[in-house]
Amino acid sequence: MAVQTIQHEGNHSRSDETSVAIPKTYKGGTYNGNHTRNLPAHRPWLYVNPEDPVTAYTTGIISTWVIPSTYILAMLVGIPSNAYILGFLRVRLRARSMSTVVLYLNLAMSDLLLLLSLSLRVHYHFSGNNWIFGEISCRLITALFYGNVYCSAQTIACISLKRYLAVVRPFLYRRMTKTTLAMGTCLVVWFLLGAAIVPELLVGQSYYITPLGVTTCHDVLPLEEKPHSWLMLYRLMLVFPGFIVPFLICIYAHVAVVYHLGQSGCDWRAFIRVSTLVFVIFVVCFLPSGILHIAHYIRLFSTGDDMLYGYYRVAVCLCCLHSCLDPFLCFLLSKTPASELQFISLREIPQRRAAMT
Repeated sequence: MAVQTIQHEGNHSRSDETSVAIPKTYKGGTYNGNHTRNLPAHRPWLYVNPEDPVTAYTTGIISTWVIPSTYILAMLVGIPSNAYILGFLRVRLRARSMSTVVLYLNLAMSDLLLLLSLSLRVHYHFSGNNWIFGEISCRLITALFYGNVYCSAQTIACISLKRYLAVVRPFLYRRMTKTTLAMGTCLVVWFLLGAAIVPELLVGQSYYITPLGVTTCHDVLPLEEKPHSWLMLYRLMLVFPGFIVPFLICIYAHVAVVYHLGQSGCDWRAFIRVSTLVFVIFVVCFLPSGILHIAHYIRLFSTGDDMLYGYYRVAVCLCCLHSCLDPFLCFLLSKTPASELQFISLREIPQRRAAMT
């Protein structure tokens, strides 16, 4: 509230002066203060050049039809499937270890929050990127959206790490208090989610854009103002714990698991195929948005070039599709003949065969 008050005071103090807006997505331009009487007095505003790419993005078919249509598809498939997987995991509680259920429950809850946060954004995009639900709801939806994207990636990395320990380090895995560790890991993940969303809640996210005549939510921000200037660097730093570290963990864990299963002398082809499918879907859904996120903020921070933002917004749709695919991947993994007891005894099988010979 204090930050928002400072922003409104700053906007009113500049109402009769020349204003330069450097938004998050596209560069703003100067605005002649003699025409400020035509602007809404009750909300902050920014100016963009009608010839800049921000105009094409805001009124184009990508942001007004492709992105919201993808969100609708993800919601129609993901919300009921994630709700079903919550009940499915409760039924499977006795058949699977508590630690596995805790991690998959955490993933389903994160995916549900992400998908539910898309409903208002669908209306926003179909309305020509015009936000009508107020500043507080814009901050909340933005924070939930990006926070749960990171939460999903981190939870998937935890599941991959657990599978790695069960296969590659079975004796260490056997001695671990798995349920307590899984719950503690989930708490850490949600703590990181809080660290990701709190800054988004403290600064203004919705601005009336001239001469487009719409109020954008999160897409255009005045980064020359102090509350927003540090947010750009913070988002760039957040990519490392939110994407790079989980992605590297998933790559290493998958390669190590597949290698050790291939060396075990048992027929693990069904599990390897399913595990590889899960890994490939993770890469396809998260890698484009992660790369474009890093490239966009590096270019924006170093040169002020913001041309990659439109491509990044399209790539983020893949993350939403991954949230609706997670329940099916979870169900598919549960059907593979690869229990944790088999994982733990994996290294003992070659030794027993050697002793028998």
